[in-house]
Amino acid sequence: MLRGARNSAIVLAMLAAVAVPASAAPEHAAWSPRPATYGIVVEKDAEVRMSDGVVLRADIRRPAENGQAAPGRFPVIVTQTPYQKNLPPLAFAFDYLVERGYVQVVADIRGTGSSDGEWGLNSARDQLDGKELVDWAAAPERAWSDGRIGLTGASYGGLAALTTAAQQPAALRAIVPAVAMVDAYRDLFMNGGANSTVMESGLIGIITGGGSLPPVSPSALGDPVGKALDRMRNNIGFQVLPGQQGDGEFAFDGPWYRERSASDVADRITVPTLMTTSHYDLFQRGGPLLYQRLSANRVPVKMIIGDWLHGAAATAATGVKSPLHPEPLSGPNQPELALRWLDHYVRDVPDPALDDDVAPVTYIELGSGEYRTTAQWPPADVGYRKFSLASNAQVGSPGILTAEDGDGGPDSVPAQPLAGFCSASTAQATSGMSQMVGAECSRDQQVNDLSGLTYDLPAAQTPIHLAGAINAHLVIAAQAPDGIVAVRVEDVAPDGKVTQLSSGLQRLSLRELDQARSMVQDGMIVQPWHPFTRESQRPMPIDQPVEADVEVFPTGAVIEPGHRLRVAVQTADFPHVFGNPQPAALRIHHDPQHPSWIAVPIRAAGA
Repeated sequence: MLRGARNSAIVLAMLAAVAVPASAAPEHAAWSPRPATYGIVVEKDAEVRMSDGVVLRADIRRPAENGQAAPGRFPVIVTQTPYQKNLPPLAFAFDYLVERGYVQVVADIRGTGSSDGEWGLNSARDQLDGKELVDWAAAPERAWSDGRIGLTGASYGGLAALTTAAQQPAALRAIVPAVAMVDAYRDLFMNGGANSTVMESGLIGIITGGGSLPPVSPSALGDPVGKALDRMRNNIGFQVLPGQQGDGEFAFDGPWYRERSASDVADRITVPTLMTTSHYDLFQRGGPLLYQRLSANRVPVKMIIGDWLHGAAATAATGVKSPLHPEPLSGPNQPELALRWLDHYVRDVPDPALDDDVAPVTYIELGSGEYRTTAQWPPADVGYRKFSLASNAQVGSPGILTAEDGDGGPDSVPAQPLAGFCSASTAQATSGMSQMVGAECSRDQQVNDLSGLTYDLPAAQTPIHLAGAINAHLVIAAQAPDGIVAVRVEDVAPDGKVTQLSSGLQRLSLRELDQARSMVQDGMIVQPWHPFTRESQRPMPIDQPVEADVEVFPTGAVIEPGHRLRVAVQTADFPHVFGNPQPAALRIHHDPQHPSWIAVPIRAAGA
């Protein structure tokens, strides 16, 4: 993590990616955050009736003077949470903004916390609630509102901000979503076609537990136990979870997931968007893809990519310290950036230096710990290099990665259903819980790498800068009709420490590609797209080599001189995903007739 002087230098690092000669640069006054000028008073449980009659409850956090609500009308920030607005820090109260002249409306999503109704897990009805909340907050009847609205939210709240923005409420001017889920199937529930039980259970458990805590809606006060049981019984997540196992109804992508995904309505988001994500976030995949869509649509958008775990990143978005990460996070000051963004786009404060000071993309480079800026994602100077798997890898004895054609093999990957148990994947999937209990193997992958095979590039002579998505194209023979292949891209230091840079996995029976939606560059598929539908399912032919492309999620990193780039291959990623359909050993072919390779995004020298 960056601290001290390096943290102070972040703002300087966020210069525009395209250099401008000093003589041509416009002169702007340096931006600095406004000081806090208000206190805060809170109106609890304001009732907001939806168009179907269901009552949501919201806390109205208002600027205050001398302990009383300040007179006048203010711009409003709407935040939606399913985690119980009375349960800090999961209410995502944005005191930093309220103290600087914003009203914040923090609403419990229907069926959660103090709100009535049944939770739909971002169903179409839930999304309509978001628009109606914005309309309510902007209405002239709200004596504290000047009718100008912004949205903030982290994690699920970030998703709610995105899908609310897609409905284009008339009063909405800008949004600030942090570490948001974008594709419900691929980002959360079914990574690579395999059930992400740990992440899903955590989400459902927090929402169910938080929604049962007092105070809840008045209708439940007489029977809090019954209310809690009703919510658990009607919890849509618990209803869906059994159908996500094996070949169940929800194991495949389809309308249920599409309805709940911001990716499917991204083209309707038109308001300026300041988004944050992370190389180690739960939703590592979706953020960069969403940025690409918004940027292509010419929406004013900025993306910050950190090195944070999900829980810490979600709370830091509003300036709240997380018990999972008590130290300051690396990178730009997120509340200050949100203030600047909202002041400009919601309050109409002129900010001619905004685009000069804040690049379109600011990302941390794993390995160097430096924040870098670029005008697009992936950076324009990225070219993809193919490195073939070669030699004969064995457990504990790496094969090699080479720029030449592969040779040797096939190599046997042992069936290890607990592979990944203590790894960076577990830390990522549990939002940092494994690191919180001091599990060093969540930071160093040496032990976990012994649960499969590894392939190493020779030690770097000069820095190798990576930025973008990665594809592992493997030719695999399996001893069962189905299975999982997990791939990690890692940095091996001279002292032997192994740091995971990114990972991906693939359920083998769902390996079929949608060629039209897969990203191709430099003659290779560099980001595969799998339909994950029941119709696309193809059982593995026993002991016959077939091609499988594994989407390794985007990252930014540097392999320093003396370090080695490693690809690790395993047959599971437990407990990140449960239920390997039929655990069995795999054989990786990598001869010239059956080439296995990895497509790596490499920036130009000196990037």
